[in-house]
Amino acid sequence: MTEPIRWTYAFVDRPLKESGTAHDFWTAVTGTRLSEPRGDRDEFVTLLPGGADACVKVQGVEDGDGGAHLDLVVEDVTALVLSARRLGAEVVAGHEGWTVLRSPGGQSFCVVPWQGESTRPPVVEVPGGGATSRLDQVCLDLAPSVYDAEVAFWSELTGWVSRPGALPEFHVVRPPATLPFRILLQRLDDERPASAHHDIACSDVDAVRAHHESLGAALVARGAHWNVMRDPSGGTYCLTPRDPATGSLP
Repeated sequence: MTEPIRWTYAFVDRPLKESGTAHDFWTAVTGTRLSEPRGDRDEFVTLLPGGADACVKVQGVEDGDGGAHLDLVVEDVTALVLSARRLGAEVVAGHEGWTVLRSPGGQSFCVVPWQGESTRPPVVEVPGGGATSRLDQVCLDLAPSVYDAEVAFWSELTGWVSRPGALPEFHVVRPPATLPFRILLQRLDDERPASAHHDIACSDVDAVRAHHESLGAALVARGAHWNVMRDPSGGTYCLTPRDPATGSLP
């Protein structure tokens, strides 16, 4: 049995030069405010909800277009790092008290110490219409050659409920209801490096999309049950018709 995961953070990784734009957009759609910046280049901020514990952070990156990654929060960082390595992950960088790793399929994630986080932020009310939304899922976009290994890795590392998704190319790793983020694994049609994006559960996808477009986002494509969006800082994410309270499909 691996070290229990006490909390999770979803990172919105965006180009450092677009940090201000990313901060404005993601605080608006998550109903949060910015922390003071941290890091040598002020590249890290936490999105602070009212009356709950934070679970979203924004990181300005110098190389590439960014994407998403997870921080797994535990009481014993060393124990979870050892479990991850036993399951095939590699250590990318060790820091005082926390570690950056890469999964067997190439997805970056971090293991960080628990600071007592326990209260999940509520759903967000969309202005002018009664719709609600919640950023509640990180989707790992995986080549066919690594998909099965990644399903096995994340299922065993987290110890969460692991089951096939609504479509054959999806698999869901679902945490206890007290934790803020599910992991969705998506099998792509072609071989490419692993990447990740955020999914937002919406009570009304059209209403949420209209609100996001008013904040500068743009519709990229319509999927079988979701809208692919591009935020004003250039990153993609999806709006999905899941219940924001439970994360489940209606």
